[in-house]
Amino acid sequence: MFSMSGHSKWATTKHQKAIKDQRRAKSFAKLIKNIEVAAKIGGADLSGNPTLVDAVQKAKKTSVPNENIDRAIKRGAGLTGESIDYQTIMYEGYGPNGVALLVECLTDNRNRAAADVRTLMTRNGGTMADPGSVAYNFTRKGVISITKTAGLTEDDILLAVLDAGAEEVFDRGEGFEIITDTAHLVATREALQASGIDYDSSEAEFVPNLTVEVDADTARKVMKLIDALEDSDDVQNIYSNYDVSPEVQAELEQD
Repeated sequence: MFSMSGHSKWATTKHQKAIKDQRRAKSFAKLIKNIEVAAKIGGADLSGNPTLVDAVQKAKKTSVPNENIDRAIKRGAGLTGESIDYQTIMYEGYGPNGVALLVECLTDNRNRAAADVRTLMTRNGGTMADPGSVAYNFTRKGVISITKTAGLTEDDILLAVLDAGAEEVFDRGEGFEIITDTAHLVATREALQASGIDYDSSEAEFVPNLTVEVDADTARKVMKLIDALEDSDDVQNIYSNYDVSPEVQAELEQD
């Protein structure tokens, strides 16, 4: 089922934020961690490890130096004698006005991560929720992001990915977003490459089943909370179900 949604949402804000984040070493550290974990699980050979391919692509797009990437692959795959031991832990919570949040941690210290997330939540207007109480609002999907370039249309993308199992293509203003079943993520990415379409990132994410439209004031508070959580070394990804209208988006861009 394909839907053509119009100019959408906080992805634009997220994109601007991503550019700022690129300047921060924390962003590099998280991308490196992703590579280490992918190499640990699937080995150092890119041709046999699609998760590693995606982790490396994302790191390169964020200008992580090649030598850092190579070192992370070797370290993760156990070729340097160091041991990488990260656990993935998911915390659930609510932001201002009941906005749902999933906070995914990748950590070597479970207690520190839990304490960190709890503190950052309470300090920034969020509350922790019981396991399962928020997660049911989200479904794990493959998400591929593409920056708009001259001459690239939504139709071009649809044509490229239709037979590969893509479910939806969204116009996100500055870019396009393709949603697939996680089982079809690799095939969809390969279909893009075969069509010569460059992509920014391709990964499994938690996508909200229903979004909640919020006003500018709530959006600012939620973004402040997400910013604070992203500052934690243990927090790897944050998923939320809030959305903003084009009018609210325009107001936020004035900030």
